[in-house]
Amino acid sequence: MPDWEIYVIIDYPHFHQSDFYCVFDTGEGTPAVPAAELPFPARSVLKCDFPKRARRSLPFKQPRLRGSSVNAYYRNSPSPELLRWTFLVYDSLTTDNDVVVFVKGLNKRRDINRKPTEFNCIFGDAVRTAVTSSIQEVFRCKPPDNIAGKEPIKVSIEIAGPTPEVVPTIAYYTPPRIISSQKKAKLCACTMVYNVAKFLREWILYHSRIGVEKFILYDNGSDDNLATIVNELVEEGYDVKTHFWLWPKTQEGGFSHSVIFAKDSCSWMMYIDIDEFVYSPSWSNLTQPSKSLLPSMLQNLEEEDNVAQISISCYEFGPSNQKEHPTKGVIQGYNCRRRTENRHKSIVLLSAVDNSLLNVIHHFKLKTGYNVKKLNVFEMVVNHYKFQAWPEFKAKFRRRVSTYVVDWTKPSNLGSNDRTPGLGYSPVEPIGWKSKFCEVYDNGLKDLTHTWSIVESVAPSEYQMPWLK
Repeated sequence: MPDWEIYVIIDYPHFHQSDFYCVFDTGEGTPAVPAAELPFPARSVLKCDFPKRARRSLPFKQPRLRGSSVNAYYRNSPSPELLRWTFLVYDSLTTDNDVVVFVKGLNKRRDINRKPTEFNCIFGDAVRTAVTSSIQEVFRCKPPDNIAGKEPIKVSIEIAGPTPEVVPTIAYYTPPRIISSQKKAKLCACTMVYNVAKFLREWILYHSRIGVEKFILYDNGSDDNLATIVNELVEEGYDVKTHFWLWPKTQEGGFSHSVIFAKDSCSWMMYIDIDEFVYSPSWSNLTQPSKSLLPSMLQNLEEEDNVAQISISCYEFGPSNQKEHPTKGVIQGYNCRRRTENRHKSIVLLSAVDNSLLNVIHHFKLKTGYNVKKLNVFEMVVNHYKFQAWPEFKAKFRRRVSTYVVDWTKPSNLGSNDRTPGLGYSPVEPIGWKSKFCEVYDNGLKDLTHTWSIVESVAPSEYQMPWLK
């Protein structure tokens, strides 16, 4: 994996022992730390560092998982080659009609996709079916016939030709799987997260108050107390579900996955980040929030011109002179932004998403006959608290999920809009960071949530927001 990490996937669910090591052919050993659970079939993922001496010869060799770090050579045969993240089938989903396979390393360039006829889907060792769609990292395949048995069957993509090549895989062909739900929600929210425990409560509580019923988190390998916060929110009655999605630089793939995974439990899906908050200036005179604010807008749109996707512009907020994470949350802490909107986020009718599942983070391609409506900034905006206090922004620097800036710490693609203006590729605080990106003071959402959310007034100048515990 990137940053010289190795994932060890074992066929034991809920493996939480911490006294195991990855031992390499060089005799070096590094701790194997529990990282995540993979479903269908249930497996555990352990993470260990790749020691420098073991990196010196190609191809890289697989380590062995041991219960101690004893430096003893133990193999009588050559070590198998280590799988490379850059060329891998990493997940699959089975629908009622086909099999969706997620692949790294075949469609390598933006907007350039290889033809489906260049590939086959392969189940087990020999069963092949046609690939019907090849877009980004998403491949759709015809289902196999008459595959039965109790053992899981691996699924992969075969590159057709005189000398066919099968992409290495860790994915399995499984029965159709969806998010279990007693009731189909009108509106859900989906986001990809990494170490956002301190921000999650504010994001969930705010959006639940304006009509989001379910929240789906694609966890990109968090190692903070995210699970604890999610459990607390669930116990308090919020519908929050986590899906482990360890794979770096795969936000488009994750969102494509969510369309299939959530289609039976959500009608509309809002795709925004954990530092983004949907807000309408038209709510400024409301003294209380309402769970009908967003759903009623969707109901109106469904009745006009087959609108199946809403495009909402983003305002990017700067550090607003904050030195550290604001004690009352990001909405109250950051109130100065850039003057003009930049980019957009979307709310999408899942049943209208094109069969290819093509998306560019902010929006999806729709089936023929459906339309997109762009809202103006007076109707609705997304407050994006993007450039936060330096300690918070620096923590995001290493793991930015941008697909088109492969490594933020390298001087490549410096002109990308995904990069931060003036930051370059070094995580060193720029001079004057606290006052950067501050062109307009905007207290709209800050004042509104203050009106909505006061829990306890200790003194005239003191108040507490409901997401503070």
